[in-house]
Amino acid sequence: MDLIDSHCHLDLEAFDADRDDAIARARDAGIGEFVVPAVSRRRWAGLEQLCARNERLHPAYGMHPMFMDEHAEGDLAALSDWLDDHAAVAVGECGLDFHAGDEDRDAQCMLFEGQLEIARERELPVIIHARKSVEDVIIAIRRVGGLRGVVHSFPGSFEQARQLWDNGFLVSLGGPLTYERARKLRRLVAEIPLEWLMLETDSPDQPLCGHQGERNEPVYLRKVLAVVAGLRGVDEAVVAAATSANARELFALPDRRA
Repeated sequence: MDLIDSHCHLDLEAFDADRDDAIARARDAGIGEFVVPAVSRRRWAGLEQLCARNERLHPAYGMHPMFMDEHAEGDLAALSDWLDDHAAVAVGECGLDFHAGDEDRDAQCMLFEGQLEIARERELPVIIHARKSVEDVIIAIRRVGGLRGVVHSFPGSFEQARQLWDNGFLVSLGGPLTYERARKLRRLVAEIPLEWLMLETDSPDQPLCGHQGERNEPVYLRKVLAVVAGLRGVDEAVVAAATSANARELFALPDRRA
């Protein structure tokens, strides 16, 4: 099996006790590459060191909208400077999160669009978080222009996915799709073209159905794959090959298949 976890947070403390074992479990299950996006400036150095020790882990650097209290004036300039000296497969995780309301909407938008501009200038893809904000994200992507990337854990409609595709963006799906009550997501994944899609775990978050309350980890990408293949009525290998090819192309990942 050829699989890529296009979004996981293996740098977080939740993996400190058994990070190498978690990676080994995933490798044994056929997950060969891992895209690991940072969520705040204070995590960039640790992420860089982690990925330097394991060639299968690929870093992205950015500032997440759910951690606004960690971000400070000067972080956008710091991100630009950091990317001068540190290789990255993408800018992110960045985006907009209006789940808790509009209290910091302006600050989120400014930080998000600043990161979009950095990605455009450096011709890097963007990894976007969009909760209660898909339309706002699409508007920002169009306003900045010249971008490509992915909206991870996509919560939107087929039409929104099409608009993102038309503007250079894929969508990725993970654990939430495994719940039978996620009817909207399940209809979406059954209908969208495979060239629009990547797979992810977002581990240690978003545990799969049957694993509620547990730490998520990349090995469970195989279960996400099984659900996607079942909903589409195709062999798992077909979905794995297509979604992995999409990830390799978007993030310029090496192809180590023998």
